[in-house]
Amino acid sequence: MPIVPGVPDFGGDQEDDRGTARPGGPLFRDETSPAPAHAAVPAYAAAPAHTAVAQNPEPMHDAPQPAPPPKKKTAGRDLGAAIGVGVGLGVVVIASLFVVKAAFVGVVAIAVVVGLWELTKRLDERKGIHAPLVPLAVGGAAMVVAGYARGAEGAWVAMAFTALAVLVWRMAQPPENYLRDVTAGVFAAFYVPFLATFVTMMLAADDGSRRVLTFLALTVISDTGAYAVGWRFGRTKLAPRISPGKTREGLLGAVAFAMVAGALCMEFLIDGGSWWQGVLMGLAVAVSATLGDLGESMIKRDLGIKDMGTLLPGHGGIMDRLDSLLPTAPVVWLLLVIFVGSA
Repeated sequence: MPIVPGVPDFGGDQEDDRGTARPGGPLFRDETSPAPAHAAVPAYAAAPAHTAVAQNPEPMHDAPQPAPPPKKKTAGRDLGAAIGVGVGLGVVVIASLFVVKAAFVGVVAIAVVVGLWELTKRLDERKGIHAPLVPLAVGGAAMVVAGYARGAEGAWVAMAFTALAVLVWRMAQPPENYLRDVTAGVFAAFYVPFLATFVTMMLAADDGSRRVLTFLALTVISDTGAYAVGWRFGRTKLAPRISPGKTREGLLGAVAFAMVAGALCMEFLIDGGSWWQGVLMGLAVAVSATLGDLGESMIKRDLGIKDMGTLLPGHGGIMDRLDSLLPTAPVVWLLLVIFVGSA
């Protein structure tokens, strides 16, 4: 509301001079000036002053107003659907991980292809960026398989050929915005399939299933700790311009949960692992998972969207579930190689 100069504001602790009698004027609106003694007094003027006040009461500016009802905290999503979908995905992942390793590689490849489809579709819809999906999908699946079969060397070779395929594929279209489109394509190839290859590289070890389980458990527990502590105790925003829902208290919850889970996993799941190594790994996972989540939030804010897709009820799209997993995979892979070796 604009401030009008020269007009006093009333209410609160300020004095209200609207009821102050002015020289030669009536105190209340319905009162009249005193009539001469010889003049006849109208019937309505003879009414007592309190009658006029009752007919035209002044508003009570200092009267206490009822407090608005407190807002109830909500999760912002369909929690039941989110839990159901999460449990279903967990069953598929665990079953493929411990039954046949090749089946888990297929699950990762499918997730990569769907994630690439979501990302390129949103780039096209919101920014008009045409990153070629076909070479990305084929090269991404090949990258995941190469990481499992040939390790880091195979993953890098597949990444190089995927980037080259993106450059060539885009040449079939007009040259306008060529550089923009291929840059987005190479970024997508690195962001989704290349980072995912570190998961299948972990799987290739003798105890690969338990390494991947440790990676998944730490990331999920870190996210759960951040959500639980942030929802209950969160007060201080972590990065309000990027993700207003994240708090520093939530980050501390993620660190605490992940460190405890890391100590347990390294002590009981990883051959040759020690609890203190798990504590360090839990700290690293909490940081990388949070940065990954913030990174995708930046992308979504730039695109002006809330979720990357709608495939998973209560979660959004596949990319909305991979945001913290993708940057965490190389961190866990590297720390496991340092602590217990790659075999």
